[in-house]
Amino acid sequence: MTFSHVSIRASDMDRSIAFYMDLLGMELERRRAIPKNRAEIAFLKDPGGGFSLELTHYEDQNEFQQADYMKRTFDHLAFKVGDLRDLVARVKEAGFTVTDEPFELSPGHWLAFIEDPDGTLIELIQE
Repeated sequence: MTFSHVSIRASDMDRSIAFYMDLLGMELERRRAIPKNRAEIAFLKDPGGGFSLELTHYEDQNEFQQADYMKRTFDHLAFKVGDLRDLVARVKEAGFTVTDEPFELSPGHWLAFIEDPDGTLIELIQE
């Protein structure tokens, strides 16, 4: 058995694809409609090819909100980055939420947390 991918929902597919590509450097593998479910999916991969993220948009989903932080069942996605402070600055400039500014967890191990366009929490790691 091998791990395949993680899927998260997107309220606006174009906006979410742009976020993950432009800010986090992911590459679009494929995008297609699924008429049976009135859905659209897009698969993105990291440049190293070790992780796939599926974005799913359902046409009939009218309400789209994350649960309060302590009520969530999905915690976060995590990405290793080269320049944490620069990326956090670009996230802010693009108008997205930074929930935790960069901080040093242990010597040489820096973290920050941001949210994607739909509030999915993302951990950014610089070592």
